Amino acid sequence: MCDGPGPSRGVPSRRHRRLALGQNADIVTLPETTEATGEAVAEAMREGGRPMWVDTIAFDQISKARSTTLMISSDLGDYTVSDEAGPATGAGAVGTWPTFAPALLGSPIDHALATANWQVQGLRVIKAEDGAGSDHRPIVATLAQPPSSMGQWAMATSSETAITPAPRSNENRSTTPGSAGFKAYISNDWAERTEELPLAREQARFAAARRELLSAMHPGQRLIIPAGRLKQRSNDTDYAFRAHSAFAHLTGWGSDAEPGAVLVLEPTATGHDATLYFRERAGRDSDEFYANPDIGEFWIGPRPGVAQVAADLGVPVRGIADLALVMNTIDTESLVLREADPLFTTEVDEARLRFAAEKVLTTDASDSPFSLEINGDHAADEQFARGLSELRLVKDSYEIAQMRLAVAATARGFEDIIRDLPRSSTHHRGERLVEGVFNTRARSDGNAVGYDTIAASGPHACILHWTRNDGAVVPGDLILIDAGVEVDSYYTADITRTLPVNGTFTDVQRRVYDAVREAADAAFAMARPGAVFRDVHAAAMAVIARRTAEWGMLPVTAEEALLPDNGHHRRYMVHGTSHHLGLDVHDCAQARREMYMDGVIEPGMVFTIEPGLYFQPDDLTVPAEYRGIGVRIEDDILVTADGPENLSAGIPRTVEEVEAWIAALTT
Repeated sequence: MCDGPGPSRGVPSRRHRRLALGQNADIVTLPETTEATGEAVAEAMREGGRPMWVDTIAFDQISKARSTTLMISSDLGDYTVSDEAGPATGAGAVGTWPTFAPALLGSPIDHALATANWQVQGLRVIKAEDGAGSDHRPIVATLAQPPSSMGQWAMATSSETAITPAPRSNENRSTTPGSAGFKAYISNDWAERTEELPLAREQARFAAARRELLSAMHPGQRLIIPAGRLKQRSNDTDYAFRAHSAFAHLTGWGSDAEPGAVLVLEPTATGHDATLYFRERAGRDSDEFYANPDIGEFWIGPRPGVAQVAADLGVPVRGIADLALVMNTIDTESLVLREADPLFTTEVDEARLRFAAEKVLTTDASDSPFSLEINGDHAADEQFARGLSELRLVKDSYEIAQMRLAVAATARGFEDIIRDLPRSSTHHRGERLVEGVFNTRARSDGNAVGYDTIAASGPHACILHWTRNDGAVVPGDLILIDAGVEVDSYYTADITRTLPVNGTFTDVQRRVYDAVREAADAAFAMARPGAVFRDVHAAAMAVIARRTAEWGMLPVTAEEALLPDNGHHRRYMVHGTSHHLGLDVHDCAQARREMYMDGVIEPGMVFTIEPGLYFQPDDLTVPAEYRGIGVRIEDDILVTADGPENLSAGIPRTVEEVEAWIAALTT
């Protein structure tokens, strides 16, 4: 919230105003800002219904800084302002954290607030935006009344609610019985549960090996990988739960994973000990059984117990309540997969901040061993996420087998689509029928679709990610279908076929289709161990440039178009040719460029090859006969020691094969 550069100095960003208001802040500190900036933010707070007392503390001019504005909610009552490194009296302190030396986090506190009436409850340190070399960051804080036993520094936590969130309230419309007689009656006379423990699932030993690799990457650090939680679709309905791919990779828990679960790797002298925490089922004597629609077995069906999950996954398991013990030992060396569960990540951030603050207040800060900047850019967590992504670049034998299953199920889905073409081609929203037919196969043979199905008929095929699927499927047009089945282990196929709706390609459709297949075959030939991944794309682009030049679409030769400063042919194919595939349709997406695009192809890698040509209906650079034609051919490729294997080769690819395929399934 520091001043912006140039003419905008003194005007705080709208994002920071919204942040302060959105946090319902009791305290806002604006370090090293002009007085005008402070007044502008204070005015915005007042207009937003959050009046604040304003103190501007002037100090010697250094760099471009002139003062610090401290805003305190008028609801807090009396307060004192001090420029000491901590409050002289009172139960709480809020100041501006220095950013130039994260190891000194919280020391010194240049401008402290103190009062006997409140303590810090929640704190956010905000990234500075002024670019002026400021060594402090703004703070937004919420406060609470302190208990009489609180010491100088206290920060309450909401870990309990983050770990075990309360069910959604529906008191205004609930008819759930609550009488003592009902509770006594529903808690009795249930048959004994049979607690047979399953054998460890096939992927358990593979997941254990992956955890060992991860452990070697982060010696001495606590590693936290949440599964994630249910995501709201509307009001009190949620999307189907899907655990984060990194969590699934390291636990072997797929479509039957429990929302809110967390995998923790605790450092030991020889590596790490893994423990899985999840919210185990409640007994029939608990009102959770019948009154909690989010997790109650009366509502969502049977849920596993701790012992069953431990045996199934081959990993120690504890109830979710025990995760609070981990939260109490979090230090600044602990790493968390941030994107998996933002709410839980906030609790980890607050725990790391508490550790840092306590360290500063109880020891000599110059000897502080930690170096992670709390609530800053989270570089260490980002590196952790990158490593988890790179861990999946080379698939093990279990993963390869799952990919084969996903491709086989997807092939059956394409056959279903073709069989249904006579029906879908007579409906005004035939693309929806195509989507529905494939999705039925995905649910019957797997967990779900791996991504939203693209059923793009006619000119819609020129739209790369057409998922609205509300158009007609017209005989004489091509329909581009990009679809993949995700099996229960979460591994997904990603295959595209472009089909003539009436079963026969026209001459121009065939010309475009053959050019795309030629590009795909050239890329396939390049996908060998030892090659560089980007060379697969280059091989496809050479064909695309040559064919579009031959058809008179380029203002330069094919060779000139391929020069780095040109790329005219890319007008007709703006996407890449290949991406890694596995647990995510765009797998390993956070890997470093030198490991991905500039990486060396290795046996065990699985990726797509998917060139295309898309001639927009209004593109005046192409002859009229080509306009509105879109073609993509996509296959899933496994790299072996002997070269590439096309996992989807059994799904017809050539013009002749496709036409024969349609004829066989529709007559």
